[in-house]
Amino acid sequence: MSEKAEAQSGASALEAVKWLVVAVLVGVAVWGNSYYAEVSPLYRALAVVAIGLVAAFVALQTEQGRAFNQLRKDAMVEVRKVVWPTRQETVQTTLIVLAFVLLVSLILFFFDWVLNGIVSRVIG
Repeated sequence: MSEKAEAQSGASALEAVKWLVVAVLVGVAVWGNSYYAEVSPLYRALAVVAIGLVAAFVALQTEQGRAFNQLRKDAMVEVRKVVWPTRQETVQTTLIVLAFVLLVSLILFFFDWVLNGIVSRVIG
């Protein structure tokens, strides 16, 4: 029991160190981007992306990172199961939505016009 608790606390400490490394890398990217403001934006962007990739790699080595990666994989499987509408269905649905928006806007315009007339006669 004691060995299991020690192993788990050691793993927990390693997880904390990994997240600390991720936080330091993100901080270095933010600080470096502002400190080297006179350097070309292209080079700064490339450096931030490179540091971000290293930080993402380290984060994916943690328990939460592995869980997130598994969630991403499961989401991709679900996206493949989706039956996407055809172009014709999309166009027809869009036209129906536009027609209803036009209809509701005309109804609201009519009510506004009538209420405006009523309030104008009451006020003066």
